[in-house]
Amino acid sequence: MRSRRLRHITYIKTHEGFLYLAVVIDLYSRRLVGWSMQSRMHMDLVLSALLMAVWRRKPRSKVIIHSDQGSQFTSHEWQKFLQTHNLEASMSRRGSCHDNAVAESFFQLLKRERIRRRTYRDRTEARQDVFDYIEFFYNPKRKHGNNGLLSPVEFERQQNWKAQGV
Repeated sequence: MRSRRLRHITYIKTHEGFLYLAVVIDLYSRRLVGWSMQSRMHMDLVLSALLMAVWRRKPRSKVIIHSDQGSQFTSHEWQKFLQTHNLEASMSRRGSCHDNAVAESFFQLLKRERIRRRTYRDRTEARQDVFDYIEFFYNPKRKHGNNGLLSPVEFERQQNWKAQGV
């Protein structure tokens, strides 16, 4: 089994209504490897985030995908996608807040460091700001205690060098 990936959803306020954000986080490096932002919390939201993660990582062996017990993660479409892409489902226990701590920590950081109780003008503005946070700050620059105070990108780079004997 390869490293576990965690999935979860949060919402972002805009004057047009909520923008829902689903993320896939690699628990080994804390890197966001997939995400999706949509105006509705439907199956497409979570499947798009997971598809991005699969496309980016191209797993060769089975990967455990951890999620909460939301209806998006118990649907037939979700189960079929997991089976098709050699992914294994893992779900939180009912009422266990610690199972999704990594995703909740990311959402808390996003809201504290970027959104700061802000209500965006529209969903397009929110999408761009969240994209910038993930791609230009969180993954390449934000230091994590879990990674020896390295960003997720730098942590993975160093781990790959170690694995290759460099």
